[in-house]
Amino acid sequence: MAWVWRFEKADGTAVEPAVEPEEFSTQGDAESWIGEIWKELLDGGAEQVRLFEDDTEIYTMSLTAATES
Repeated sequence: MAWVWRFEKADGTAVEPAVEPEEFSTQGDAESWIGEIWKELLDGGAEQVRLFEDDTEIYTMSLTAATES
């Protein structure tokens, strides 16, 4: 099993991440990584991310929600 992130604009258009990700062996590892690096990804143009387990989408998460007040 491989856990991978897809990086997107708010409209779902794929973008290159500001920080190159790896494939993760667990969901927890993938989520820990995104928790540490999300600000850099947002600054680099990614507005949301999708987590996949192999070819199955697990969820979509906004990176901009954390900065809105």
